[in-house]
Amino acid sequence: MSAEAFKPFDRNGAFICAANESGFTGRAVRGAGVTVFSGAIALAIQMIATMTLARLLTPHDFGLITIVTTFSLLLTNFGNNGITEAVLQREQFDHALASNFFWISVTGGLLLSIGFAASGSLLARCYGNPLLTSITAWISTSIFITSTSVQHLALLKRAMRFPMVSANDLVARIISVVVSILLSWAGWGYWALVAGVIAAALSTSIGAWSLCRWKPGRPRRAIGTGSMVWFAVHTYGRFILNYCTRNIDNLLVAWRYGMFSLGFYKKAYDLFALPAGQLVAALTEVALSALSRLDPRSTKYRQHCLSALSILALVCMGLAANLTLVGRDVVRLLLGPAWEPTGRTFTFFAPGIGAMLIYYTHGWLHLSIGKADRWLRWGFVEVTVTILFFLFALPWGADGIAVAWAASFWVLTIPALWYAGRPVGFGIAPMLNVIWKYLLAALLAGYLSTVIISGIQPSVEVSGSIASARRIVVTSFLFEGLYLAALILLHRGFEPIRQVIRLGRKMRLPVLSARLPQATAVTAYTPEPI
Repeated sequence: MSAEAFKPFDRNGAFICAANESGFTGRAVRGAGVTVFSGAIALAIQMIATMTLARLLTPHDFGLITIVTTFSLLLTNFGNNGITEAVLQREQFDHALASNFFWISVTGGLLLSIGFAASGSLLARCYGNPLLTSITAWISTSIFITSTSVQHLALLKRAMRFPMVSANDLVARIISVVVSILLSWAGWGYWALVAGVIAAALSTSIGAWSLCRWKPGRPRRAIGTGSMVWFAVHTYGRFILNYCTRNIDNLLVAWRYGMFSLGFYKKAYDLFALPAGQLVAALTEVALSALSRLDPRSTKYRQHCLSALSILALVCMGLAANLTLVGRDVVRLLLGPAWEPTGRTFTFFAPGIGAMLIYYTHGWLHLSIGKADRWLRWGFVEVTVTILFFLFALPWGADGIAVAWAASFWVLTIPALWYAGRPVGFGIAPMLNVIWKYLLAALLAGYLSTVIISGIQPSVEVSGSIASARRIVVTSFLFEGLYLAALILLHRGFEPIRQVIRLGRKMRLPVLSARLPQATAVTAYTPEPI
């Protein structure tokens, strides 16, 4: 991929395609590889920031910013969730449509920024903290700044320039982290986090304009604007419902138990949801770019979907079980002993990670077949079920809310996948056939690891960072060995591992270039890799 800035339209205003029909799969797979690699780097950056800021700031500081960003991020994503999907899913796209959606995004961002700044005093009265007024006013500027980069980033994603998008995101994250850490070190307190939010938005926008050399024209009538707006409205409506579902827990914890409890809880939630959610969001853009160009009733479409589910299930089921075993030590090592309540809460979150990652893929189906309206309707089911779980679990505090999160994903995943695939006759049985062996392998490995560790572990646990690190390494190595053994046993061979390696080679990930023994038996079903 050339590092040269991208020019998205030709002289006639037509969008410059990334590749011909046969080349989309390869570019999508390589884009997924870039996304996975950059996601790992982003996770490392986030962990460094978490470890450092947790020692420079207090849970109260994080609680203040969490309250404001809970609302601001909903408005910040006005264009990122809706306009981006409309641009990716549209079969024919030109300069006029891009210009119209640029001005829609910027105008909406400006109005939302002003409105949010004005709501600061109301937020301060609701939570009885006057500091929220000024914090809200400053963070509101990030809403408008973000809106100026939405269309440029969407054009890069439509052209499958994912290396550019990932690099821009990583630079913005690094700048945000550096700003927050330096200002925290200088004693700015919660204002360091505010500055980090603004710095990230500003860096993202500058990078997007630099990488995508396109200047919007004046808004005018263009064929397809109306249908794209409705698609974007349905998609953003679904995002609003999902966002409310994903953030009402913060409001409930703050209202019932206060800012300090929210600070502990939010850190546990971030370690649970943000890294995985970030990965799925990035992979959604890659999957949507590729799947939207296939016939949703074709065998090839289903092979692509099942292959993606298989890879996700292999990784996320193992990750969920492993983090359940070592989660408390991970938090103690990252944040220090002062954040012990966060570690306890995280262990209740961890069992839901596998179901969460699988659950999010139902959006790939809805969007790729152009059924954003059905995705929105399912959102009402999701928000209703999840809030009921929250209200039931609230008396048990932050730990109860964490259990409610994990349970809601396990309850909703199968109905969500069934409903998403129904319009094109994509039944739930093939999906379950891909997933169940990974789930069973994770349960078996987790149980055996617990039995073995409890037999060799001292009766009195040694505290401290070195002891935590040692327990993490020993438990993780033991679990991963048992997990791989269970996978080989259940699949009667090395096929799942070889499938990951084949995909890794197509993604151009050299770490996955090793050779494995040939399988001695053929599995009942083996999805074709993307």
